[in-house]
Amino acid sequence: MIVCSCNVFSDGEVRACLNPGPDCPRTLAQVYRCLGCGPQCGRCATTIRSIMDETLARKHTCSADCETSCPLTQQANSNEPKKLERWRRRSILKG
Repeated sequence: MIVCSCNVFSDGEVRACLNPGPDCPRTLAQVYRCLGCGPQCGRCATTIRSIMDETLARKHTCSADCETSCPLTQQANSNEPKKLERWRRRSILKG
């Protein structure tokens, strides 16, 4: 399926450049660079990000040893919403 009509590349080409390892693209700009092009209109960005998330999750599974230091795990954890602190009511009027 064609993902980007401006640069004319497919989902298969995006998946082909997502091989786990130190040179694996982690950002959209790195994927474009890997494919030898750059963003044009930007409509394909969300589709590329979805393909990246799906493909990297399927290709990379952390062992118990690497789970805490793995960049993919850290990236996934950074996307989680932070815990909300309990709101404490403060008295506006002082006695």
